[in-house]
Order: sequence, then C-alpha cells, then structure tokens
Amino acid sequence: MVDEEKVNPVVESSKGNEGAGAADTPGYELPLLLFAGFRTLIDRLHAELARQGHPDVRPAHGFAMQAIGPDGTTASEVGRRLGVSKQAAGKTVDRLIALGYAARTDDPADARRKLVRLTPHGIDALRRSAAVFDELRAEWAAALGAERLAGLESSLRTVVPPDAFRLDAAGWLGGS
Repeated sequence: MVDEEKVNPVVESSKGNEGAGAADTPGYELPLLLFAGFRTLIDRLHAELARQGHPDVRPAHGFAMQAIGPDGTTASEVGRRLGVSKQAAGKTVDRLIALGYAARTDDPADARRKLVRLTPHGIDALRRSAAVFDELRAEWAAALGAERLAGLESSLRTVVPPDAFRLDAAGWLGGS
C-alpha cells in the first residue's frame, strides 16, 4: 500500500513555495531544486553554444568530450569514465566524429589501438562552454549576490563528497 502523504507531489507543489522556510519545505524539493538549477544552466549553455556556432552539441556530448580529455583516450575508456557500455560510448564517439568534434587516430604507443581525440572544433566547443559557464555564474551572482552565491557553493562543497565530481551522470541518469 502506498502512503499517499509520502508520495512526491512534484507537479502540484513545485510552484508557490518560494517563501517557505526550511521547516516548511518537503525533503524531496531539495534534489528537484538542485536538478532544476543544473538543468537551467545546461539549457542556457546549449542555447548560447548553438548561437555561437555549435548547434548540434548536446549535454551528453559535453560529458563525452570531457571524458576524452586533452590527450585523447580509447572509446572503451570513454565508456568507463561515463559509466556507460562500450556500445553506448562507441555510438556517442561516432556521433562526435560525424559532427566534427572528435577524430580517431592511431595510438603511437600501441598500433592495435585507436585513440579518440578532440578536434579543434571540439576544443572550441569546450572553451566556449567554459566561458559561457563563467557568464552564467556571473548572472547568478548578480541575481543572488556574490556572497550568497559563494556561500551556496561553499555549502554544497561541505555536503558533496570530493569524489562526487564524476562524468558518469549520463550513465547514472540512464540507469547503466
């Protein structure tokens, strides 16, 4: 039997609770607010990237390009870093190659392996992403106040374990 009072009524209560204090706020709202903040930043990032010449890049591509890194790596390692199957990583790498963000090259240390490397187009997308994130953070600082935003970031660092900064969010959200 489901206890109806413990079911997360997300749709009904997601609005109109802006002034509620911590004691009045249901626990399920914290992850929803954190996710909504994340989603807001990512959506704004991708709208701006599209405006700046990267209309095809998607959030999963950004995670994958971070997983490829500046030195390149194998598609299998991309999958491990993202927490997805080799097949899923291969599809994402193939898409990045088709879009011109990555390329396969021979591994100078092992002729049997192929490395995936970012192209100048991929590096440009990551550089622009970093600049846009700086702009978005500045907007949040203007809206909240620089001290309040710094306090929020400091508080999150207190409760978020250091090893939580991982690239496998796409795989985690997808259930892999």
